[in-house]
Amino acid sequence: MKTAKAKPKRTAVQMGILFTAIFFIGIGIAKQEYLEVMQKAVRICLECIGIG
Repeated sequence: MKTAKAKPKRTAVQMGILFTAIFFIGIGIAKQEYLEVMQKAVRICLECIGIG
């Protein structure tokens, strides 16, 4: 059986991971890293179809 104490600890860990992810996403947006990711995605796509 699951204990009542395990659920709050699990929730706290999940919330910590969520806030960490949001923090790093914010840093990436602030540094405009999404532009670099988009450029790489376009290059990969063009290489796959044989244009680039």
